Amino acid sequence: MFDSFPDGTFERLKRPAYHEEFNRILKSGIETQDKLERGQHFQERGFASWEAFAAGRWEEALELVEEKRPIYTAQLAEAEGLGVVQRRLRVVEFPVTPYVQWEMHVLRLRVEVGDRMRVLDARTIADIERERSVPEIVVLGDVAIYEVQYDPEGNADGARRYSDPALIAETLADFETLYGRSEPFVDFFEREILPLGPPAVGG
Repeated sequence: MFDSFPDGTFERLKRPAYHEEFNRILKSGIETQDKLERGQHFQERGFASWEAFAAGRWEEALELVEEKRPIYTAQLAEAEGLGVVQRRLRVVEFPVTPYVQWEMHVLRLRVEVGDRMRVLDARTIADIERERSVPEIVVLGDVAIYEVQYDPEGNADGARRYSDPALIAETLADFETLYGRSEPFVDFFEREILPLGPPAVGG
């Protein structure tokens, strides 16, 4: 699965260029946007909820998630207005990392406002990931794949763009396979995330 991806030809885009191109293609008439998230540790500086989480203020972090509701609602409404069906698949390792525990509360808000999201237990794809993890990607229709890049501290740092039609088709087929093996977000969240106590992070 994703066998051709490591050898795919790409163009490296810095963050501003990535965002500009992403938004342009999103509004170009494509019908789908599929996102596969694999990383378990990231930084989200500037996001008040994440800042509180990283400082060890768990209850405050959860309260601040709600500030994103208008933004996420507007994002989903824009996609619907463009006729773009968005799907997101989140791979989760066990034990759940502090970051993912926090992020799942953010994702729950996205689900509440209409995001199509499912979760995949990383243990169920151990056979697929024997040699390498599945990629961290966003696929915009049949136009482009973006493999999001991060600096050593886990901050978003642009993306690699792949545009080969055969690679896009193969990647979409593999995404569909994983999506079919996943479970509804709410089921996973209530079973695996809600029972957890506050994560151990710096204070």
